[in-house]
Amino acid sequence: MKMSNIERRDKELVYISDDEVFEQQKIARKLTQELNTADRSDFDGVKEIVQKLLGKSDDTTFINPPFYCDYGTHIEVGRNFFCNYNCTMLDVGMIRIGDNVQMAPNVAIYTAGHPVHPATRNSAYEYGIDVTIGNNVWIGGNVVICPGVTIGDNAVIGAGSVVLRDIPAWTIAAGNPCKVIRKITEDDRRKFYAGRDIDDEAWEHIQQIEAQSDDPVKFPSAV
Repeated sequence: MKMSNIERRDKELVYISDDEVFEQQKIARKLTQELNTADRSDFDGVKEIVQKLLGKSDDTTFINPPFYCDYGTHIEVGRNFFCNYNCTMLDVGMIRIGDNVQMAPNVAIYTAGHPVHPATRNSAYEYGIDVTIGNNVWIGGNVVICPGVTIGDNAVIGAGSVVLRDIPAWTIAAGNPCKVIRKITEDDRRKFYAGRDIDDEAWEHIQQIEAQSDDPVKFPSAV
């Protein structure tokens, strides 16, 4: 039996955005319009809309509007997800995001793409390839993440990067194209910017928070 375009899309095959596909997108468009015109100071109201929009989230999820996506239901986020202003997620493929992930303003995640050859591209066929982001990842401002990318746990992606390939866990990566700069080590634990040390008062508080955590970040000996 011939597959529908929705079935083709969800199998990461090329597909055409037909009327059935657009009907699914209408739901997200209504919810993103509601989100982007909401009272920005109504934090609880913003959270409620976000939970309606995303395929998986909870009351620890927060997105600063404006926010844009194609479906919303193809986005799954873990605990304590924070996304800053003007994020775009083209969630044709699935976007799966772990716990404690932070995104700076203007991050763009593109699962969607088009064939390279113009004759094929002009046929209106397109595709979506899943993107996966691990736990405890920090993504800097104006980062672009392209189809099929996986970013490992505890990684940091520097501002302005274009991520075309997988990024391993416990690394700092940046650039266009984005490449690993170095590993994250125990020496980074008390640093915060350009080698500056966290002051004693804040460091004591951070250690208290870590001691009370149900899932503390453990540095792997193999790194």
